[in-house]
Amino acid sequence: MPRPYASGVVNAPVEKVWALVRAWNGLPTFLPAIGHSEITEGVDGQVGAVRRLTLADGGDPFDEKLIHLDDADHTLTYTFTGANPFDVRRYVSTVRVAPVTDTDESFVEWWCDYDTDGDREEELNATFADGVYAGGIAGLRKAVSSTG
Repeated sequence: MPRPYASGVVNAPVEKVWALVRAWNGLPTFLPAIGHSEITEGVDGQVGAVRRLTLADGGDPFDEKLIHLDDADHTLTYTFTGANPFDVRRYVSTVRVAPVTDTDESFVEWWCDYDTDGDREEELNATFADGVYAGGIAGLRKAVSSTG
């Protein structure tokens, strides 16, 4: 089972970075590939909430459901609920924000487990790790620097 992974340091305290990540409907504020997000089920920031995302370059909207949220560990996990732009059958992704205690920065990790046809794994691993997750971490850096 593939497990694409990206990590990076964001120059801001964990509470500030976690606030951005935790805002379930706020993904477009730091992930450039996402053009729009709206809550379609549940309550924003609560387990069970479903967000409908639209890519910045268009395409059909797709849904993600928040399945785990741990404010103490600064971790959230979500899954696709149905059709998705990557055409994967099962997808479970986790984002974790940990403090870098000697510099008051944040260490962000983002990964997933998914199922797809074997001949697509290499392409999807790069898309998730280098595109989505690394792009999101870079977006977090930009978002915290623009808010001071």
